[in-house]
Amino acid sequence: CWWCGLYPFSGYVLNVDDLTLCTGTIPSWLGGSVLRMGPGLFEVGGEPLNHLFDGQALIHKFDLKDGGVTYHRRFLRSDAYVRAMTENRVVITEFGTAAFPDPCKNVFSRFFTYFKGIEVTDNCSVNIYTIGEDFYAVTESNYITKVDPDSLETLKKVDLCKYLSVNGVTAHPHTDTDGTVYNIGNCFGKNMSLAYNIVKIPPAQKDKSEPLEKSKVLVQLPSSERLKPSYIHSFGMTDNYFVFVEQPVKINLFKFLSAWAFTGATYMDCFESNYSMGTWFHLATKDPPDYLNSHRFRTSAFNIFHHINTYEDQGFIVVDLCTWKGHEFVYNYLYLANLRQEWEEVKKAAVNAPQPEVRRYVLPLDVEQGKNLVSLSYTTATAVLHPDGTVWLEPEVLFSGPRLAFEFPQINYSQRSGKKYSFAYGLGLNHFIPDRIVKLNVQSKETLTWQEDECYPSEPMFVAKPGATEEEEEDEGVLLSVVVKPGAQRPAFLLILDAVDLKEIARAEVDAIVPVTLHGMYRHPRTEQNNQDTS
Repeated sequence: CWWCGLYPFSGYVLNVDDLTLCTGTIPSWLGGSVLRMGPGLFEVGGEPLNHLFDGQALIHKFDLKDGGVTYHRRFLRSDAYVRAMTENRVVITEFGTAAFPDPCKNVFSRFFTYFKGIEVTDNCSVNIYTIGEDFYAVTESNYITKVDPDSLETLKKVDLCKYLSVNGVTAHPHTDTDGTVYNIGNCFGKNMSLAYNIVKIPPAQKDKSEPLEKSKVLVQLPSSERLKPSYIHSFGMTDNYFVFVEQPVKINLFKFLSAWAFTGATYMDCFESNYSMGTWFHLATKDPPDYLNSHRFRTSAFNIFHHINTYEDQGFIVVDLCTWKGHEFVYNYLYLANLRQEWEEVKKAAVNAPQPEVRRYVLPLDVEQGKNLVSLSYTTATAVLHPDGTVWLEPEVLFSGPRLAFEFPQINYSQRSGKKYSFAYGLGLNHFIPDRIVKLNVQSKETLTWQEDECYPSEPMFVAKPGATEEEEEDEGVLLSVVVKPGAQRPAFLLILDAVDLKEIARAEVDAIVPVTLHGMYRHPRTEQNNQDTS
C-alpha cells in the first residue's frame, strides 16, 4: 500500500530520534520544525484496521538547524491508542473499523454497555495547529489533544463540547494574523434540528488565561435536512465573509445514534448520499456575524474536502475548490483492502470513482435578474438567478486530468489567504496514489510538476522566504514534503523544493520507515509565528 502499508511488521513503532543524511544545501534562512500528523498503526491484536483514517495517530517532527535535519516521531497517547495497546484490541470505534467486543464480558454485560452512550474516538491523526500559544493534534470529533511541540509528548485531552455548542469541528481552521482561530462544525439547532455553527477562538491572552474559555459561536447556518447534516472537512473565509459548501454526502444521525450502538456500525456506515439536493453554498458575514439567508446559491452535486482559497473581488466572492464530481463518497475508495491491491487493480477501482477537478465558483453579492451575474473579466464561471430565487452556479475548471487529482492544496497563506492570488501547490493523486507534487497557476492554468520513480510525497507545505512580501514574490519560498520511497536503503526523506520552479534544493534522508502523512504545519524557530496548514 503506497499510503500506509509500509510497515513490514505488525505496526508497533518505537519512538525514533534519527540524524538524517542530507544532500544539497538547505537555505540558511530555513530553520525551525516541520510538524506532521498521520496514521501510523494499522493493526491491533493481530487484526488489521479497515480504513486509511483508522490508523492510530503518529506525530512526526523534522528539526532544521545549522544546515542539518533531525527526525523525531512519537505515537499520540490518546485514550484510543492507550486502551488498544493495553487490551490488545480496538476498544473505541474508528472511522471504518468497529470496536472489538471485550472477550472477558458475557453477552449481557456487552448489551448493557451499549446504554452508557457512544464513545467517540480521540484518535487525532489528521492535523496539528495552534490555539493561543499551545499546539493541538486534531481530528474531526469533539476531542483535540494538546501536545508538546519539542518533545512530542501528549499533554492533555480537551473536549470542545465543554466550551462550544458543537458536535465536532473540522481539522482545517482559519487563522487571522492576530492569532484568532475560526472553525465550523455541526450542532443541534432549534427544534432538535441539525445546523452548522461557525466558532471563534481568540488569540493568546495577555493574562495567560486559556483562549478556549473565551471561545464562542459567531453565527449559525441551517442544514438542508433536519437530521442529516452534510460532511464538513473545510470552509472558506475572506476578510468579511465565511463560505460554507453544503455537499450531498450526509451523516445519517438516526443510524449514528442507533445502529452504531446496537450493531457495531462505524462512522463510514453512517454516511449516505442525497441524490436530489445538488450542492449548496452558504454565506455569512464576519462583522457583524450574520447568516445571509437572502443569498441562495446552488450547483450540481460534488464531494468537497479541501478549499484552496476564497477572496472578494469587485462585488463577488471567488471560491476555489478541490472537487470530486457526483454524489458518491470518495472515502469509499480509501479502504486499505482497495489501496493494497496490485497497481492494475487500483486503477480499475479508480475508474468507477468520482472524477476530480479543481473548480472556481463565483458568488455575486448583489443578486439581480440577468443572464449571467458574473462580470469578472478573468473567469468563465457563471451565476444565473432562477425564478425560485436560487442562483445557479457553473464553475470554471482550473485543473482536470483523467483520474488525476490536485489535492491537499496549499498557498502562501500568510500573504494570500482571503485575497486574490496566483499560485496553489498540491499533491497529485494518480488513481488515488500520491506520486507527484504540482504547482498550479490559477490565472493561466499552467502547471509544474515534481515527480520521481517509486517516490510518494505528502502534502507540500509552502514556507515563504523572509522579506518576500511584494506581489511579484508570492511564490518566493520553498515547499516541504515528507516523501516515502519503499525498498530504498533510507526509505523516507524530507524534500525541499524551490517553490518558483519546483527544482530540488535539498533532501534529508531518514533511516526509518515513515507512512505518508496527512496534514501539518511549519513552526518558525525565532518568532514562534507559525505558518500552519489551514486550507
